[in-house]
Amino acid sequence: MRHLKKGRKLGRNKAHRAATLRALAAALIEHEAITTTVPKAREASRFVDRLITTARGATLAARRLVASRLGSEPAAKKLFEDVAGRYAGRPGGFTRIVKLARFRIGDGSQLARLELVEKREKPKAEKKEESK
Repeated sequence: MRHLKKGRKLGRNKAHRAATLRALAAALIEHEAITTTVPKAREASRFVDRLITTARGATLAARRLVASRLGSEPAAKKLFEDVAGRYAGRPGGFTRIVKLARFRIGDGSQLARLELVEKREKPKAEKKEESK
Protein backbone atom coordinates (compact mmCIF):
# COMPACT_ATOMS: atom_id res chain seq x y z
CA MET A 1 0.00 0.00 0.00
CA ARG A 2 1.14 3.53 -0.69
CA HIS A 3 -0.03 5.25 2.45
CA LEU A 4 1.57 8.66 2.98
CA LYS A 5 3.55 8.39 -0.26
CA LYS A 6 2.88 11.67 -2.02
CA GLY A 7 3.99 12.50 -5.51
CA ARG A 8 4.02 10.76 -8.85
CA LYS A 9 6.69 8.30 -9.93
CA LEU A 10 6.57 9.51 -13.56
CA GLY A 11 7.87 6.13 -14.77
CA ARG A 12 11.34 6.84 -13.37
CA ASN A 13 13.52 5.74 -10.49
CA LYS A 14 14.27 8.19 -7.69
CA ALA A 15 17.46 9.70 -9.13
CA HIS A 16 15.99 10.13 -12.62
CA ARG A 17 12.82 11.68 -11.18
CA ALA A 18 14.85 14.15 -9.12
CA ALA A 19 16.96 15.09 -12.15
CA THR A 20 13.82 15.60 -14.25
CA LEU A 21 12.24 17.88 -11.64
CA ARG A 22 15.47 19.89 -11.30
CA ALA A 23 15.70 20.36 -15.04
CA LEU A 24 12.03 21.38 -15.33
CA ALA A 25 12.37 23.81 -12.42
CA ALA A 26 15.55 25.40 -13.82
CA ALA A 27 13.93 25.79 -17.25
CA LEU A 28 10.79 27.30 -15.71
CA ILE A 29 12.76 29.83 -13.68
CA GLU A 30 14.95 30.74 -16.65
CA HIS A 31 12.21 31.01 -19.30
CA GLU A 32 9.22 31.69 -16.97
CA ALA A 33 7.04 29.28 -19.02
CA ILE A 34 7.57 25.74 -20.32
CA THR A 35 5.51 23.14 -22.18
CA THR A 36 5.46 19.60 -20.78
CA THR A 37 3.01 16.81 -19.98
CA VAL A 38 0.29 17.31 -17.38
CA PRO A 39 1.71 14.96 -14.68
CA LYS A 40 5.20 16.44 -15.01
CA ALA A 41 3.73 19.95 -14.84
CA ARG A 42 1.88 19.13 -11.62
CA GLU A 43 4.96 17.74 -9.93
CA ALA A 44 7.20 20.54 -11.17
CA SER A 45 4.64 23.08 -9.95
CA ARG A 46 4.81 21.68 -6.42
CA PHE A 47 8.62 21.65 -6.55
CA VAL A 48 8.94 25.23 -7.85
CA ASP A 49 6.35 26.62 -5.41
CA ARG A 50 8.41 25.26 -2.52
CA LEU A 51 11.61 26.72 -3.98
CA ILE A 52 10.04 30.17 -4.35
CA THR A 53 8.69 30.04 -0.80
CA THR A 54 12.16 29.21 0.49
CA ALA A 55 13.77 31.90 -1.69
CA ARG A 56 11.48 34.60 -0.29
CA GLY A 57 13.39 34.41 3.00
CA ALA A 58 16.63 35.71 1.47
CA THR A 59 19.05 34.25 3.99
CA LEU A 60 22.31 32.43 3.36
CA ALA A 61 20.74 29.18 4.53
CA ALA A 62 17.89 29.65 2.04
CA ARG A 63 20.38 30.31 -0.78
CA ARG A 64 22.29 27.14 0.02
CA LEU A 65 19.14 25.06 0.32
CA VAL A 66 17.73 26.31 -2.99
CA ALA A 67 21.08 25.88 -4.75
CA SER A 68 21.35 22.28 -3.54
CA ARG A 69 17.80 21.40 -4.57
CA LEU A 70 17.87 23.23 -7.89
CA GLY A 71 21.37 22.27 -9.01
CA SER A 72 21.69 25.24 -11.38
CA GLU A 73 23.60 28.28 -10.21
CA PRO A 74 22.24 30.74 -12.86
CA ALA A 75 18.67 29.65 -12.13
CA ALA A 76 19.20 29.99 -8.37
CA LYS A 77 20.67 33.46 -8.86
CA LYS A 78 17.70 34.57 -10.99
CA LEU A 79 15.30 33.05 -8.46
CA PHE A 80 16.69 35.18 -5.64
CA GLU A 81 17.36 38.39 -7.56
CA ASP A 82 14.29 38.56 -9.79
CA VAL A 83 11.57 36.01 -9.12
CA ALA A 84 11.37 35.94 -5.30
CA GLY A 85 10.92 39.73 -5.09
CA ARG A 86 7.85 39.60 -7.32
CA TYR A 87 6.08 37.22 -4.94
CA ALA A 88 6.93 38.93 -1.65
CA GLY A 89 3.31 39.80 -0.84
CA ARG A 90 1.71 36.70 -2.34
CA PRO A 91 0.80 33.92 0.12
CA GLY A 92 1.21 31.06 -2.37
CA GLY A 93 0.22 29.77 -5.78
CA PHE A 94 3.20 31.02 -7.74
CA THR A 95 2.70 28.79 -10.80
CA ARG A 96 -0.15 28.16 -13.21
CA ILE A 97 -0.89 25.04 -15.28
CA VAL A 98 -2.82 25.56 -18.51
CA LYS A 99 -3.85 22.42 -20.36
CA LEU A 100 -3.23 22.73 -24.08
CA ALA A 101 -5.43 21.38 -26.84
CA ARG A 102 -2.38 19.53 -28.20
CA PHE A 103 -1.29 15.98 -27.68
CA ARG A 104 2.22 14.62 -28.11
CA ILE A 105 2.71 12.83 -31.42
CA GLY A 106 4.64 9.82 -30.08
CA ASP A 107 2.35 8.58 -27.31
CA GLY A 108 -0.68 10.91 -27.38
CA SER A 109 -0.18 12.29 -23.89
CA GLN A 110 -1.79 15.65 -23.18
CA LEU A 111 0.49 18.67 -23.05
CA ALA A 112 0.28 21.55 -20.60
CA ARG A 113 1.95 24.92 -20.24
CA LEU A 114 3.51 25.57 -16.85
CA GLU A 115 4.16 29.25 -16.19
CA LEU A 116 4.85 31.68 -13.38
CA VAL A 117 1.76 33.66 -12.40
CA GLU A 118 3.27 37.14 -12.39
CA LYS A 119 5.43 37.57 -15.44
CA ARG A 120 8.30 40.00 -15.67
CA GLU A 121 7.21 43.28 -17.21
CA LYS A 122 9.15 44.15 -20.31
CA PRO A 123 10.17 47.79 -20.58
CA LYS A 124 8.06 49.62 -23.12
CA ALA A 125 9.89 51.14 -26.02
CA GLU A 126 9.67 54.89 -25.84
CA LYS A 127 8.42 56.62 -28.94
CA LYS A 128 10.98 58.78 -30.60
CA GLU A 129 9.99 62.36 -31.02
CA GLU A 130 9.96 63.32 -34.63
CA SER A 131 11.63 66.60 -35.43
CA LYS A 132 10.39 68.67 -38.34
